[in-house]
Amino acid sequence: MHPIDHIGIAVNDLEASIKMYQETFGYEVDEREILEKSGVELVFLKAPNTLLELLRPLNDQSPIAKFLAKRGQGIHHICFRVPDIEAELKKLADQGVELIDKTPRPGAYNSKIAFIHPSSTDGTLIELCQREV
Repeated sequence: MHPIDHIGIAVNDLEASIKMYQETFGYEVDEREILEKSGVELVFLKAPNTLLELLRPLNDQSPIAKFLAKRGQGIHHICFRVPDIEAELKKLADQGVELIDKTPRPGAYNSKIAFIHPSSTDGTLIELCQREV
């Protein structure tokens, strides 16, 4: 069983969303990064038992921009933390799970990440991450 690392939320206005979560729930910014290759600016907010990841597209070709255009603001994905992402991806592929990423790519916090296609997870986009300790 893998713990939830974070919940990703697509937003149009990062500053307004940060302010809302701070004022409404008392969450504080933990990390802020720009991932040029993924076309996203992200902010992690500390929640009591997990992190919230607010995602803002950097351009119209970003997967987050496409998500916002199609579905609007809201939950984009759930991320599970795994100890060995390569082994986890191999296990899932061997089970016939459809993977978006067959090999890990760089993620926030100097992590390795990979996504599982929603068709294999009852319509929910799942991210796996392995954090460097």
